[in-house]
Amino acid sequence: MSRTYLDYNATAPLGAAARKAMMAAMDVVGNPSSVHAEGRAAKGLMERARAQVAEAFGADGADIVFTSGATEAAALAMAGRGLHCADVEHEAVSSWSGGSLPVTSDGAVNCLNPAMSALQLANSETGIVQELPDGLALCDATQGFGKLPVAFNWIGCDMALISGHKIGGPKGVGALVLRQGLDVVAGIRGGGQEMGRRSGTENLIGIAGFGAAAQAAAKALANGVWDEVAQKRDLLEDLLAQEIDTPMFVGKPHARLPNTMCLITPGWKGETQVMQMDLAGFAVSAGSACSSGKVKASKVLRAMGYDETEAMSALRVSIGPQTTTQEIERFATAWLAAYGRWKKRAA
Repeated sequence: MSRTYLDYNATAPLGAAARKAMMAAMDVVGNPSSVHAEGRAAKGLMERARAQVAEAFGADGADIVFTSGATEAAALAMAGRGLHCADVEHEAVSSWSGGSLPVTSDGAVNCLNPAMSALQLANSETGIVQELPDGLALCDATQGFGKLPVAFNWIGCDMALISGHKIGGPKGVGALVLRQGLDVVAGIRGGGQEMGRRSGTENLIGIAGFGAAAQAAAKALANGVWDEVAQKRDLLEDLLAQEIDTPMFVGKPHARLPNTMCLITPGWKGETQVMQMDLAGFAVSAGSACSSGKVKASKVLRAMGYDETEAMSALRVSIGPQTTTQEIERFATAWLAAYGRWKKRAA
């Protein structure tokens, strides 16, 4: 059976540019902290990637601190600050939060005190995009980076989180972006790498792939690739809506990520849908990959006012530039067939 991958918000497939950069970096033997020629070559490769990430994220003049991913970057940014956030935030952020911000039924967060708040650019489960207030302390840009036209220097926030594997880079590398002059307390101490903010020998291969992926993502965004993705997402919603009595597309018609559909079918558990689609050859999700397999209602949907049954009955489909119209149509056919079987059993 051929497989169709429709879970880009969990992780995007490794891109060709990232793969090439990583293969080249494997031949660089030096430690970036060493002063000899081999060390300088490694350092140069790492700083090139840092510049690529900064340019792609519109963060010229900001500090790019490489980490093992957005989760570590969140810990580095949030520790000791007592920032507030809403329950729609990823657990990597909300687990550090000093309070809960109110959320509307449309998924919009009321950021009462931006200087003491963390707010995501876009939600991984629903795709809902936030309006970021001026003076925001921290923006989790992990899902929006590479899919939306956004720049750190436009946002006007102090800190931001980004990740490599969401944009076609490797897993295990991300960054905390800091407004120049702002500092954080190092959570990992040792040799003082990353300007003393994150000790430990840098993941040079991963960083090289992250830099190349960021550059490729910025180019694809500028070339309108994600506009085409949005058209395919809309096609999927249209195909499903034609056969569903009362479709519940979360976040529609508000601003969403161009690739994300979140559909609630009350009473049909999201995890069950995921398993049935997996057997049919499609990789989809019931929510954030980090909470996958936990049989409980989505805290994101509960925060938006959906009841327990509805919040356990969501399916997320997140597509990408490689997704074809034929794959969209095949998925719609497979899901609607499963939906018809479920309706007969539920009747």
